[in-house]
Amino acid sequence: MRNITVIGAGTMGNGIAHVFAQHQYKVALVDINEEGLKKGMATIAKNLDRQVNKGIIEAPEKEEILSNITTYTDLAEGVKAAELVIEAATENVDIKLKLFTQLDELCTEDCILATNTSSISITKIGAATKRPEKVIGMHFMNPVPVMKLVEIIRGYATSDVTTANVMELSKALGKVPTECNDYPGFVANRILMPMINEAIISFWQGVAGVEEIDTIMKLGMAHPMGPLQLADFIGLDVCLSIMRVLHEGLGDSKYAPCPLLVNMVMAGRLGVKSGEGFYDYSEGPKAAKVSGQFAKGVT
Repeated sequence: MRNITVIGAGTMGNGIAHVFAQHQYKVALVDINEEGLKKGMATIAKNLDRQVNKGIIEAPEKEEILSNITTYTDLAEGVKAAELVIEAATENVDIKLKLFTQLDELCTEDCILATNTSSISITKIGAATKRPEKVIGMHFMNPVPVMKLVEIIRGYATSDVTTANVMELSKALGKVPTECNDYPGFVANRILMPMINEAIISFWQGVAGVEEIDTIMKLGMAHPMGPLQLADFIGLDVCLSIMRVLHEGLGDSKYAPCPLLVNMVMAGRLGVKSGEGFYDYSEGPKAAKVSGQFAKGVT
């Protein structure tokens, strides 16, 4: 497989396109509008500059890598030559099911259809196509150019051949693919999101403040980032969506999202993407400070 299509030029999509292009794959990057594509390509260029400054790549390589990426707003054109499509669109089940139905019609019969979903059932997505044996989860971690793990999720009908091909492809990118089965949240988010939710509950119940909770987890558990700040970086709306998938899919009250998380999402306090969550990012992510709303505890 040398021709890869990535659907979605957002944070995950442009990161996935970056990594494939860096490893000399021809990448078609597809988004619904030109503005999204321009923003995505600008992010890739910025991240390549960072790699040059760190000595990871040579300066002349930047333009070569960028030349490996072609952008499209037309889905049919973008997938015409694809041997593998990786969907990195919004984490919304209806959008994904509609998109995979379209991809099934537009792509060649040999094309593998992968999704970067962090929680939605691969089996359900595969059932929206006539090729469920060729549908698989490729859950990259953020930031994609840096993080080594790719969580490979087999749907109920995903074939051994599809799984083996995707595992080998991931290794060719310098990643560490790790296989798991298709259950709500898979492994990464089934463990991570309840931890984040419990941190929010601990704050909501007044056990400790935002900085205190994050400091305890960073220094006591050797986490590079505290769970509340991590939630802000992931996006509180994404955290809520995954918790709801876990709660609905597993039917256990321990997965119920914290009411504070629900309220913050309804109020548009989504974290870094909105400028404020548990922390205030008005001066930039690196200058984050506890949101004034939470300076004296829960309000």
